[in-house]
Amino acid sequence: MNKNYLITTGGSGGHVIPATILYEHLSNDANVIVTTDKRGLKYFDNKKYQFDIINTPKLNNIFLFPYYLIIIFILIIKSFFLLKSKKIEKLFSTGGYMSLPVILAGKLLNLKIYLLEPNQVLGRANKFFLNSCEKIFCYSEKIKNFPKKYQNKLEIIKPLVNEKIYKINRLTSNNEKFNLLIVGGSQGANVFDRNLKEKIVNISKKFPVKIIHQTSEKNILNLENFYKKNNIENSIFSFIKDFGEVVINSDLCITRAGATTLAELSTLNIPFIAIPLPHSKDNHQFENAKFYKDKDCCWLLDQESFEEKIETLLKDILTNKTDFLNKKENLKKLNYQNSWINVNQKILNIIHEN
Repeated sequence: MNKNYLITTGGSGGHVIPATILYEHLSNDANVIVTTDKRGLKYFDNKKYQFDIINTPKLNNIFLFPYYLIIIFILIIKSFFLLKSKKIEKLFSTGGYMSLPVILAGKLLNLKIYLLEPNQVLGRANKFFLNSCEKIFCYSEKIKNFPKKYQNKLEIIKPLVNEKIYKINRLTSNNEKFNLLIVGGSQGANVFDRNLKEKIVNISKKFPVKIIHQTSEKNILNLENFYKKNNIENSIFSFIKDFGEVVINSDLCITRAGATTLAELSTLNIPFIAIPLPHSKDNHQFENAKFYKDKDCCWLLDQESFEEKIETLLKDILTNKTDFLNKKENLKKLNYQNSWINVNQKILNIIHEN
């Protein structure tokens, strides 16, 4: 392969996981390198990915602004020589302040720049670089905060999920128990851990359920003991890379509204109850969930009221499954002709045109 591409990402799983999936899409077309900050390292397999560390500081303290300028300048120089030495031709970014020095260096080298926006709200870094990019890949043409003058740069693709997700064969559920998946992210969602347990105990007295619960590493034993004490079958885990293998037998999910998690649940045809993080930047988690809610693929509750509503909602779903089955059917329609190959071909066709 003579072509060389670079993906810049970092920070949270919301940025890094789409970057790793994009890496897989591009790796058969070119030699691909990733830059990430130190926080993003936990998401990478050293043996699988080529990457360099560009540890951009979080620009959140006005009193340190002169210091930030010096660090950013040094990182731009580092990025410039990295891009030049690796003979990078095309540069991809999943957004976030972490991408700032790499994209600025790419502009100095007149590289072709492509942006990816996984959320339903245009991120601030991506918005800042819209004028400089060739194209921006989004999951909806109705993305919030997108300037109309850049509509010609917008390319709609199916949400990026790991290739393994497409290969999982989910048959019609014949579980003896209703498998309820709770996803709070690798750090857990404290509000889920605190406020759902007793509701689930109440539900288990009327309906046979199994709980598959993602929580923080330090809380695993506590939850296992609680569910065991209340005679509820359970499987408790923290961060895991093969998410699809864990959730394959789930019937329903209670989740935050990170773009990748919702995309994976959608592709796996698992209806979900979304409780968006109330203070996510630009309220993007609410917009991510609303995208599916508007297509009648999920239920949407706000965090303030979910504790008083969740037990009744779950009982309604378990008592009369009509709405549940309708949402499964709508997810199936939403993902009609959605495949790894189709997504891959669209991405490659677009970047080859430019």
